[in-house]
Amino acid sequence: MDKLFGGALKDKKILQREILAGITAFFAISYIIIVNPLILADAGIPVGMSVFATIFSSVIGCLIMAFVADAPIILTPGMGINAFFTYTVCAHMGLSWQEAIAISLVSGLIFAYVACTRWAKRLSEAVPPSIKCAITAGIGLFLVEIGLEKAELIRRGSSSIIELGSLTNPVALLSIFGLVLSLALYLRNVMGSFFIAIIVTSVVGNILGIGIGAPLEISVRGLVDYPSMLLQADFSHILSIPFLLSVFSMSMIMIFETMGLLQGILPEKEKFGRTYKGSAFTTLISSVLGTSPTVAAAESAAGIASGGRTGLMALVSALLFSVSVFLIPFLSYVPQAAIAPVIIITGAMMMQQLQFVELQDFAEWFPAFLIVVLIPLSGSISTGLAFGFTAYPLLKLMDGSRREVSSLGFGLGVLFLMNLVFQAGF
Repeated sequence: MDKLFGGALKDKKILQREILAGITAFFAISYIIIVNPLILADAGIPVGMSVFATIFSSVIGCLIMAFVADAPIILTPGMGINAFFTYTVCAHMGLSWQEAIAISLVSGLIFAYVACTRWAKRLSEAVPPSIKCAITAGIGLFLVEIGLEKAELIRRGSSSIIELGSLTNPVALLSIFGLVLSLALYLRNVMGSFFIAIIVTSVVGNILGIGIGAPLEISVRGLVDYPSMLLQADFSHILSIPFLLSVFSMSMIMIFETMGLLQGILPEKEKFGRTYKGSAFTTLISSVLGTSPTVAAAESAAGIASGGRTGLMALVSALLFSVSVFLIPFLSYVPQAAIAPVIIITGAMMMQQLQFVELQDFAEWFPAFLIVVLIPLSGSISTGLAFGFTAYPLLKLMDGSRREVSSLGFGLGVLFLMNLVFQAGF
């Protein structure tokens, strides 16, 4: 095990760093335990059972990252793809949640095939560096938006898309306190800076009664009914057009969203292959467990920013997800205002990848720009990717640089265009 985690178990300083990174990453993504079931409830999945499915799939995903990939990546049911699962597949297309689970399973098989064959390398090589950097920056800006919303520093505008929140709002003031504290500790290179800031801000929030919700009414006793959620995939309409179109779109989301995020945040790029394969197989497991597909969480970057470099970070998060089964009601005592600053800073770090985009070459910059802007504005990583991948070969044709795009690159552009058309149709 010591060899697996790169000597972290023998070096006390590295061990502490990895543990703190795992704790930080867990708190940054812990909202998924509640938010994912609430979204899936609109598809008809019982909230209580969905909570357990979310936790179990996260535990298994993190363990795979720890012992198979040795990577500081947290796998959980993903935001965005759970909305596609619920609002596109179930609500708009009229399929049942059991059929949506079947779609997730088939898409997971396609993802696993791509991950385990030469297609993973070919697809990775077909994505230009500017697009890879833009994906990281776009996800970073998306995290900043999410963090500002959680902090109640921005809100839906009455006369604009977004407007500044009230700076007299106690939640916003607590978030600003947490942000200042997080920045001060981080810039001073204090080990566990983000985790310390989360704890201190949570304590202040609880003392002042700011942003603290009521304990959740979900008990571990509900586990006795959970087996009813297993193996619920319904393939009765597998040859129908809605089913096949959903499989295509979901596969595209999983394959390229995961690829882009891993290439953007993995500290050691040589671990990409194992991490990508592990991500693919975890999507299959999540379908069996009765939840929407797992993805590599962008919030993993919060743990990486705290010093996480090995699978030990993922192992710590897996243990915390396991314990959360018994402590679900107490998660409400960690206010969103304590998590928001970490998410904002992490997003800002990810946006630094823009320095590697050739801004003077407009044919390189504009597709990257579309990705960076449309991911947060549309609230969908897949939509931002679709516009960027579609625009890149088109602009290269326009400026006479078509030879810079491979045949596979043009093919990806066509596929993503088809994905946009499909989404627009439904």
